[in-house]
Amino acid sequence: MIAGDGIGPEVVAAAIPSMERAAAHDGATLAWEHLPLGAEHYLETGETLPDTIFDHLQHHVDAILLGALGDPRVPDNAHARDILLGLRRRLDLYINFRPIRLLHPRLCALTPVPCAAAQSGTLGDGRHIDFVIFRENTEGAYLGRGTARDVGTPHEEQIAEEVHTAPNVTRILTAAFGWARAHGRTRVTMADKANAIPMHRLWQRMFDQVGKNFPGIEHEHRYVDALAMEFVRSPERFQVIVTNNLFGDILSDLGAGLIGGLGVAPSANLHPGRLGLFEPVHGSAPALVGTGTANPMAAILTGALMLDQLGLPTAPRLLEDAVERAVATGVTTPDLGGTASTSAVAEWIEGYLPD
Repeated sequence: MIAGDGIGPEVVAAAIPSMERAAAHDGATLAWEHLPLGAEHYLETGETLPDTIFDHLQHHVDAILLGALGDPRVPDNAHARDILLGLRRRLDLYINFRPIRLLHPRLCALTPVPCAAAQSGTLGDGRHIDFVIFRENTEGAYLGRGTARDVGTPHEEQIAEEVHTAPNVTRILTAAFGWARAHGRTRVTMADKANAIPMHRLWQRMFDQVGKNFPGIEHEHRYVDALAMEFVRSPERFQVIVTNNLFGDILSDLGAGLIGGLGVAPSANLHPGRLGLFEPVHGSAPALVGTGTANPMAAILTGALMLDQLGLPTAPRLLEDAVERAVATGVTTPDLGGTASTSAVAEWIEGYLPD
């Protein structure tokens, strides 16, 4: 466990008891190892992710739970970049998995749709938002490749290189289709901007090829700007979305905005067969530190993703049900319109879980 910076230690500490109780329901025990990585450690030692710690994580742990990274005392957030992006790339965690599920109608940012138009299984107002995003996690514009010249002058020029390779595009597409088939989903949507960025045509070619290997699953293409509009107009129609690193980053936050914000947004960084890195995506939120108002739900839902990846059969759903019930009951932090504290929300969720 890397609690990290800002509200990271608060939300992780709040989430762990519920995770342990849910795991115990499946007869499992969680053994935690606390690593001091973060801004404090960086400012004291100059270390971000030492090789000895990386080697230990790579070979001797089953999962990594990360609270948050980011501290105003480190203006360029070098420690956060080295730890988070470093773990993603060095562990080759090529899947960034972002579930977008509406927990309760009152959290939805969109105008309600008439109940008469609702699909089966929708919540009160007819909205039924429940899709996942597969974001390619190791390539694209986030590699940081490029050149700069005349920095600080009126003629400054910055050139960034965006990298996509057929093997890595193929594997993220395959992962998305595989998840869809395993979870009874019938449509996969791929987003790119090939009409303006020629290199994205690689995604279209690979998408067509991979899609043919999954009969019975519809595969459709959207340009990312059109997809963003459809998110706002009709998010109910989406099931599985797969896209590149940059677009996935943007779309997943937009998706979180539809369902209540980053306080209920979990994520997982995965490579099947290897340990995963699990993190709530709300960031370190320095302004909330010590106020008792940070929302622990994203951390608890992230814990559900971790327990699912570790193979526990019932614990993940127990955590999801408990969070959903807390929202329905109104036991929420101020970001969701409630008055409860971080600890009060976490304790309520833990208490709702069965013995």
